[in-house]
Amino acid sequence: MIRKQPTRRGFLAGTAATLAAPAILSATRAYAATPTLRVGHVSPQTGPLAAFAEADDHILAGIQEAFAGGLENNGRAWNIEIISKDSQSNPNRAAEVAADLILSDEVDIIVAASTPDTVNPVADQAEINEVPCISTDCPWQPYFFGRNGVPGEGFQNTYHFFFGIEDWIGATLGMWSGVDVGKQIAGMFPNDADGNAFGDAQNGLPPAMTAAGYTITDPGRYQPLTDDFSNQIAAFKEAGCTIVTGNMIPPDFATFWAQAAQQGFNPQIVTIGKALLFPSVIESLGDRGDGLTTEVWWSPDHPYSSSLTGISARDLTSGYTAATGRPWTQPIGFKHALFEVVADVIKRADDLEDPASIVSAIASTNLDTMVGNVNWDNGPINNVTKTPLVAGQWQKEGDAFDLKIVANAGHSDIPLTGELKLLG
Repeated sequence: MIRKQPTRRGFLAGTAATLAAPAILSATRAYAATPTLRVGHVSPQTGPLAAFAEADDHILAGIQEAFAGGLENNGRAWNIEIISKDSQSNPNRAAEVAADLILSDEVDIIVAASTPDTVNPVADQAEINEVPCISTDCPWQPYFFGRNGVPGEGFQNTYHFFFGIEDWIGATLGMWSGVDVGKQIAGMFPNDADGNAFGDAQNGLPPAMTAAGYTITDPGRYQPLTDDFSNQIAAFKEAGCTIVTGNMIPPDFATFWAQAAQQGFNPQIVTIGKALLFPSVIESLGDRGDGLTTEVWWSPDHPYSSSLTGISARDLTSGYTAATGRPWTQPIGFKHALFEVVADVIKRADDLEDPASIVSAIASTNLDTMVGNVNWDNGPINNVTKTPLVAGQWQKEGDAFDLKIVANAGHSDIPLTGELKLLG
């Protein structure tokens, strides 16, 4: 685990007496014709969570193009430099590169995305070093409580937008309510930040499923990258489970799903968070990917557009496919929106040389983005605001899979694009 660093503010103050470096740096920025604001970006570009960052290069290229002419703040143009680093899907590495961005690259704002393994350590480093931070792509409970957040107090420098576990439950139950396959649920929860939050006996899926009339079989937490799920499968078969749900990383689900087939466990509905988000994962499962269900954060059919470029959700996805030859993925919209918020904050901040002023601009955000409205005045808890969530199913059409929106409880503005079908 990374050693706690001195804050950047404290570091610069400590060197001022001998080198007068801050005075030189301040003068350079103050009198430069076009000053530069640096934005640090951290995501899992390699490792078992790399699917979350599959579209990063394409999206960041588009953002840099949008920023090419600079952004105006208080009548003055600012160049925007984005410095991106790989967390390698490892929390310790995420903390290390965040500290490097803050203390070596001296970024003015840091952003992070894609599961608590990257988001939380980056946000923690930003909080320690008093650097403004915006993050997404992580349910808010593991973000807030996983960082020991205290309701009513929250954090000083770090802000987050995404859905919550309660939204995942609502979307999932809304999808299941349209079919009758029994009430026995198999729960798959890894021993990681997401798995522990989703499997929590007080605030996770189990009590909500029980309240809705289901019975959940939870064999306990398994270690990520486990290669044998025989005990879990045996427990599910004995309980007569017809539904599988939970939160898993892609390699774990692939192992579990293959072993389920080998051991004769054939549920009628499988709804798994995280692992089943990506077309590359579904394609790797072959015909056994057909009919799997998951949450839908964002899609080409979402009725939103970019505050930065004006393009629609469908235009963003079709542009990605045309440029890369690959199918769209859900993080595309949120990665784009992350920088929409950054641009809006840069334009509105009273003083871009004062971190507290940037934080104040983040806190007062009210912006319609590619993923919906981002407004921290409307959040469920300090430093958090939520975006819409619906439910979808992967359905094979010819040789390709398409993620159909099959349930939209609470979000009728997001259109249904298919009907839920049962497995096998």
